[in-house]
This record gives sequence, structure tokens and C-alpha cells, in this order.
Amino acid sequence: MNRLAFPRIRLDLTRWQASGQQFLAYSRFLLPASVLLVFLTVLAVGWFTQPDSYVRGYAPEQPIPYSHRLHAGTLRIPCQYCHSGAAISRQAGIPSVQKCMNCHSLTKTDSPHIRKLASLIASGEPMKWKRVHNLPDYAYFDHRPHVTAGILCQTCHGEIQTMEVVSQHMSMRMANCLGCHREPKDALPADSGIKRGPEHCNACHR
Repeated sequence: MNRLAFPRIRLDLTRWQASGQQFLAYSRFLLPASVLLVFLTVLAVGWFTQPDSYVRGYAPEQPIPYSHRLHAGTLRIPCQYCHSGAAISRQAGIPSVQKCMNCHSLTKTDSPHIRKLASLIASGEPMKWKRVHNLPDYAYFDHRPHVTAGILCQTCHGEIQTMEVVSQHMSMRMANCLGCHREPKDALPADSGIKRGPEHCNACHR
């Protein structure tokens, strides 16, 4: 019976050892570079794909023009006249069309924008304002403790009384909130006894 003859394979151990050493030499460079590349990719994707409403300077076009410079600046209408929930509710709220018409049923009634308000009153439809300051769903914010502590609206919303068109003044990044909670002195009244704000996760993530 004929036996099958298999070719003998000779391993060149020296060559394998040299290849292994070359791989280790390259991996010392490739591994950190790969980790850095992944980190930069995640950072870039997170930054450039964030919604516009989380970016400073965001100023959406509203259904009718509204000047805070006129109402809050020149006429000195208090912020909480229109945003009446700021001191008693988590959300500051936006004024209803009825509240706008408290003045505009007599003032500037010939303006096409005021006529639009009147038509909304007649139809019972709300004004569909576009939110300017919009936190992500996983972040919890309550206006009440900030307003009752004496923090001015301008601290977060900017010099609202000078804005013809409202834009987002403060970044919605967590670092901005934590920075103020850790060093709130500049945002508080001079006679305030508050030294720090809460920093535990449950304060803002519930």
C-alpha cells in the first residue's frame, strides 16, 4: 500500500519573531492613535449634529415680530407680567393671546400683526410661538428656585430688554450650569445667604 507523502513545512521562527516585534512596535503607535481618532470622531459628531436650539445665538423666526426692546425696555413691562409662571411654576410660560390683547385691544389696533392676534382670539386658536431656550429632555430645570433666590432673568437670558429679536444668550451645556452652581456669587443679590447650588445628579436629571 502506497503511503501518502506530505510535504514538510519548516517554520522560520526567526522570521515570526521579527514580525511579532514589528507588530508590537507599530501597535505602540497605532493603538493610542486609534483611541484618539475614535474620541475625536465622537466629539465631532456630537458637536456638529446638535440641534440648532442648543446653540448660542439661536433666534428662530416667530409667527409675528415681537420686540422685547420696546416692551421690556422702553415700556418697562415686568418680565413676570407675560411670563407669569416663573416664580410659581417649573416653566416660566409664554403669554396667551388674551394677555397680549389686554393692551392691544386699544393700542395699535390698525397693525396687521395685531389684527392677526384679534383673528386668533376670534377663532380660539393659540399663537404658535417658537421656543428659543430649549433644554434636552433628559435635563430638568425649574424656574422657581432661581427666581425666588433673586437671580435676574438677564443672568441666563442676556440683556433681554435690549433685544429686538430674542436670541439664545447662554449655552445649554452642563458646564455652564455647574459653573454657576459652584460659584453663584455673581448671579445672586449681594445680601443672599446662598453659597452653592446643588451638584448631585438628581438635581438636573430626574
